[in-house]
Order: sequence, then structure tokens, then C-alpha cells
Amino acid sequence: MRTDVFFTNKKGFTLIELLVVIAIIGILASVILAIIGGVRDEARLAKSRQDLRSMRNALELYANRYGVFPDDVSRGVPNNIEQYIEGGEWPKPAWENALYDWDKWNISGEEVIQLSVRFCDEYGNNDEHCNFPSESWAENFDYYSAVYLCIQGGCRSHRSKPLDHPGYCINCGNNE
Repeated sequence: MRTDVFFTNKKGFTLIELLVVIAIIGILASVILAIIGGVRDEARLAKSRQDLRSMRNALELYANRYGVFPDDVSRGVPNNIEQYIEGGEWPKPAWENALYDWDKWNISGEEVIQLSVRFCDEYGNNDEHCNFPSESWAENFDYYSAVYLCIQGGCRSHRSKPLDHPGYCINCGNNE
């Protein structure tokens, strides 16, 4: 009787075993990437909150010295406040291709003062030049939408839009 048929030395894995292992690794990798993506998005919002609060503090120091907040700056930050900012430069926004914006508006006789994160460049007035966050709170964003920190007045995503226009206020209501 031949025993070598029943007791062969098996070296290596079968193709099915390898495919099962690869499938399991793929499933685990996709779960981990989904978790990391959510954490990354939360980290961007947390960084923006901190940056906006830090910039607000710098602007309040400026206002304490000069008695007034600086004038509005379109898609940028005001001049002459570098001395109130650590390192003398504004932080880079957490979202790719976003930019910080200093808003000081007069809307129907009310002074509105806020800091914003804009997701669209200033060219075009349409969504094709925008890079919105992939968050549920940003799903209805358009060219005029922003993440903003309200300092005074009826803050909003854009001066030409109503208070309820899609946007995300850092320090309004439940968003704090």
C-alpha cells in the first residue's frame, strides 16, 4: 500500500486560501480607511475652529488698540494685524484650496463682523471653482456658503444672502 498519497508534504498555500486572505485584508482596509476619513474630516473642522478663535483674538487685540475692527477684506485677511498673530502669519486653512476671509459688513444698518473659511476662489461666481468639505453639514453648500465664526451682529455665509443660507457657524447654537 502506498502511503505517500495520503501523507504528502504540503508546502505553501492553495489559491483559494490566498484569495480568502486577500479578501479579508481588503475588507479590513476599507473599514479602516472609512474610519480614518471621518476622523480626518473632524480634525479639519477642529483645526478651523481653533484657527478662527485664534484669529478672532488677534482682531480683538487690534480693536482694543485702535478702537475699531479693521475694514472688510475681500477673500483675505486685514493688513496691519501681523503683530498680533503668532509668527506674524495667518494659519493655512485645513481644507485644500480654502482661504480665510475677514468680513465687516453693514447690512440694513447693522454691523456684522465675522471670520470665514471660503471654499471657492473669487473668480466665476459659480460652484465649478469650489472645493467643499465632504461632510453632511456641507452637502447644500454653494458659492456663497462658508464656515464662519461670528464676532458681532447677524452673521451669515455671505452678505448678499439671508441668515438661513447654507453655512456652518462655529459659535452659533449647537455648532460650538
